Amino acid sequence: MNCLVLETEGSLPVWRELPKPVLAPGCVRVKIAAAALNHRDVWMTKGLYPGVVYPVVPGSDGTGVVVEASVGGESWMGREVIVNASYGWGGSETVQGPDFTILGMPQQGTFAEEIIVPFEQLSPRPAHLNAHEAAALPLAGLTAYRALFSRAKLQAGERVLITGIGGGVALFALQFALAAGARVAVTSGSAEKLERALQMGAEAGFLYSDADWAAKVVEQFGRIHVAIDGAGGPGYIGLIDAAEPGARIVNYGGTGGNPEALPIRKVFWNQLSLLGSTMGSPADFAAMTAFVDRHQIRPVIDEVIPMSDGAEAFRKMDASRQFGKLVLAL
Repeated sequence: MNCLVLETEGSLPVWRELPKPVLAPGCVRVKIAAAALNHRDVWMTKGLYPGVVYPVVPGSDGTGVVVEASVGGESWMGREVIVNASYGWGGSETVQGPDFTILGMPQQGTFAEEIIVPFEQLSPRPAHLNAHEAAALPLAGLTAYRALFSRAKLQAGERVLITGIGGGVALFALQFALAAGARVAVTSGSAEKLERALQMGAEAGFLYSDADWAAKVVEQFGRIHVAIDGAGGPGYIGLIDAAEPGARIVNYGGTGGNPEALPIRKVFWNQLSLLGSTMGSPADFAAMTAFVDRHQIRPVIDEVIPMSDGAEAFRKMDASRQFGKLVLAL
């Protein structure tokens, strides 16, 4: 079968043939229809993701049709499915266990014509989504859902600030928060991305390149009850400055590195909750897909690119030119 393969650190993936994976007990074979990029895949090309062993077939998001099943999985045959990329979460809803991994390294990922998937990682494809939309949902949708609802306990009417709008998790967080009845503001380094978020229903947008962006949030939008952030870095302090007493700040990534300093007095005096979040449990995934189905949410797709031309999608994501998910189609 053909796959996108990262052969060495510092290289873009190449489309080449690999042996067909062998069906294992407790698993099905999924013929992939579409897959989607995440920043995790790009970091692998740069050697910035821990534990990468080359060559590797990346890809955490995917949808397709079950074409073969081991004993016990016969009911999945012929069904259109999405794949939960959160493997081995463990028995606690509070935190992932020691066996937690993400599909697409060390397991063979979805950037391939076929993939072997354990029964428990499958979910029916939401009926209102086409294959390209469904491929965009799993990792980013799960991450956004857990951050907003399992961790921040978002309530209708609350003011939410989402940083880095344009990325997959941030856009799902915007859509989910609006569907839950929250008021939403966003940040970006791009005025064009802010405008597009406003068209989607955000009330306000702020350029994080402005030195006083946090003060503008307070003045123009109001102090925030919830922040959803994937960057960290210097901007993280602005979230603390813009927070309402008792606010919850959820961080799911660190693309901006560590904050230079933490104003601890503002944290304890204002009763702030600084929360970490990573992917999600099987219960989170089931709740997320049910939420998407109930509210008929459609993922934002930036571009659909043939999987054989996947290197171009990696270049585009690396340059942060996308607004929404980059989907690789077969």
